[in-house]
Amino acid sequence: MERKTAIEARGLRKTFGAAAAVDGLDLTIAAGEVFGLVGPDGAGKTTTMRMLASVLPPSGGWAGVAGFDVVSQADQVKSHIGYVPQRFGLYPELTVDENLLFYARVHSVVGVLFEERRERLLSFSRLGRFRNRLTQDLTGGMRQKLAVSCALVHQPEILLLDEPTTGVDPVSRGELWELLLELVQQGTTMLLTTAHMDEAERCGRIGLLHEGRLLTSGTPGSIRRQIQLELLQVNCNRPQDGRAAARAVPGVRWVEVFGDRLHVAVERREIGSAVRRALDASGVKVTSIRATEPGLEDAFFELVRRRREEFA
Repeated sequence: MERKTAIEARGLRKTFGAAAAVDGLDLTIAAGEVFGLVGPDGAGKTTTMRMLASVLPPSGGWAGVAGFDVVSQADQVKSHIGYVPQRFGLYPELTVDENLLFYARVHSVVGVLFEERRERLLSFSRLGRFRNRLTQDLTGGMRQKLAVSCALVHQPEILLLDEPTTGVDPVSRGELWELLLELVQQGTTMLLTTAHMDEAERCGRIGLLHEGRLLTSGTPGSIRRQIQLELLQVNCNRPQDGRAAARAVPGVRWVEVFGDRLHVAVERREIGSAVRRALDASGVKVTSIRATEPGLEDAFFELVRRRREEFA
């Protein structure tokens, strides 16, 4: 049975002066889905979220959320979504309890109904024992859990999360994701933005965004499979120097640094011998070099390369 559409965009566009922050974006997100918009800073992720939340009017195209037009029916959109921007408007001088109460009143959730939801959200977010703590004294992870709880106080069917784990430590990131996936199991539709490929892997589907354009969309696995790429992993002692040396080798398509190793995309696997010689000649000590399967980051780099060649 086909699920109804929760979020849709057709040719969505936002310009600031002569610059296009979002350029002809097409999206279809089904109810109950976890969809990730993935890309680096400046890709257009936040601008897209603000348009879908009816906070920022589009310059062109159309978008609908929960069946409502984001421009002409903005009030209806806002009543059906929970929106957590990068800098969520928590009040640092208020306690956890007081922030929940404030956002409940904004959405006219009062009395016994609020008390029931508050207790459920405090339990759900594991913030119950911190309910009287000032928000400014919470850790980054706890603040994000409170932000999500405030966005859920009116029980929206769609949750928009703009880079929800930015500035959150790894343990708290894991806890926040547990909370979010529990929401999905309860039927919440979730659209989130992230620059982290490990978080993208947690999504049912993702869209890779670059310079305001959608490069591709699909499941993380399908995107990896669509990239036919000969990829070498090179472990070496000076990866930045190795990157420059490897890029000069004929037949190398691109080189990226991953911690203490390089990923080198080549036209043929045999080019690995020339890469090793080039690194040796530049004084970079190679520990190992082997073929590897491309990950999401590799797929992103390859798609960006193709886009640049297309518009060159």
